[in-house]
Amino acid sequence: MSSCRGQKLAGGLRVASSFPLCQPAGEPSRGKMRSSCVLLTALVALAAYYVYIPLPGSVSDPWKLMLLDATFRGAQQVSNLIHYLGLSHHLLALNFIIVSFGKKSAWSSARVKVTDTDFDGVEVRVFEGPPKPEEPLKRSVVYIHGGGWALASANGLLLWLALGEIYRLVPKVYFPEQIHDVVRATKYFLKPEVLQKYMVDPGRICISGDSAGGNLAAALGQQFTQDASLKNKLKLQALIYPVLQALDFNTPSYQQNVNTPILPRYVMVKYWVDYFKGNYDFVQAMIVNNHTSLDVEEAAAVRARLNWTSLLPASFTKNYKPVVQTTGNARIVQELPQLLDARSAPLIADQAVLQLLPKTYILTCEHDVLRDDGIMYAKRLESAGVEVTLDHFEDGFHGCMIFTSWPTNFSVGIRTRNSYIKWLDQNL
Repeated sequence: MSSCRGQKLAGGLRVASSFPLCQPAGEPSRGKMRSSCVLLTALVALAAYYVYIPLPGSVSDPWKLMLLDATFRGAQQVSNLIHYLGLSHHLLALNFIIVSFGKKSAWSSARVKVTDTDFDGVEVRVFEGPPKPEEPLKRSVVYIHGGGWALASANGLLLWLALGEIYRLVPKVYFPEQIHDVVRATKYFLKPEVLQKYMVDPGRICISGDSAGGNLAAALGQQFTQDASLKNKLKLQALIYPVLQALDFNTPSYQQNVNTPILPRYVMVKYWVDYFKGNYDFVQAMIVNNHTSLDVEEAAAVRARLNWTSLLPASFTKNYKPVVQTTGNARIVQELPQLLDARSAPLIADQAVLQLLPKTYILTCEHDVLRDDGIMYAKRLESAGVEVTLDHFEDGFHGCMIFTSWPTNFSVGIRTRNSYIKWLDQNL
């Protein structure tokens, strides 16, 4: 039905105006609806553009990974904005966001008793499984969380007894304070009276960790092999996609996964710079290996220990070529000598140290910049006479083992967790 207004002429006749004065009823609302649809379509397109990234077909649950990555990128961008505005350090802001959504309180259940306490001033979370009549003394895992030495985590493992160490984080402290924390807490735990309190078998203790936690676990393991004062030794070490060196950011896995979620190469290099309280101006130079160029004499002694052309199988090297600069920036290593410290880079440790390490499990993922760190470490350990299990997941990505619960449950997350626990159960 239309509503028209004409112009009244002589004789009472009405004629329609030549101007657009006649409009169907409801036309304005339809126009608004069309505008809303266009706006909604544009927003959906923008969201899809932000979320979508090209991923290999072999990665687990690709669309779910895209959404997870977009969420994490969004949190990073918010934290960077907060940093830019001078409101807080970007890592403190990012940590607040992650803890607000992800950290779980110490809730016990019928299956496991959870307690927050401290060991010699270091925060720990103790997970105690039910006692078993056939095992009066418990097996134990000292687990060090990941998060780039800067982000908090408190992921529990439903094991016999798991001790989760919550070390101090960047930017409140920097290398090597995180190592001091985990060494101090673990030494406290290994005291006979503490092991007796928790009814732990002193001959069945494993050190473990994921990502940066795997880095700290490897460093701790190496340090403990050289500590003659320790009466109780570690039976096993289990490293989950560990970060083990910062001298070559162009291994095949770094080249292959340069932009792969949830740990692109640029982000990993920034974590290293933050860990060392370094200058962000170094990041781009480090990405192209200018910090370990041939004219950097300090790096010459450890270069052979990172020679991935001999340490990696051909199935991983593929057609990738080493990136070795002739001239670079010697100032980086001079200002950050921590780069050449085996406590930060366990992969470059002396062979004499490696041969003292216990039986080892290393889990690696194909779609992870850190894949080759773990594989090279496994090779060096085997060459030193250490028994090693390398557990590689072709559809895995960095951090996948912590994503086992809805809505961030990944099939590879569940499989990696089960494989890890199975190995511990069989060997600890």
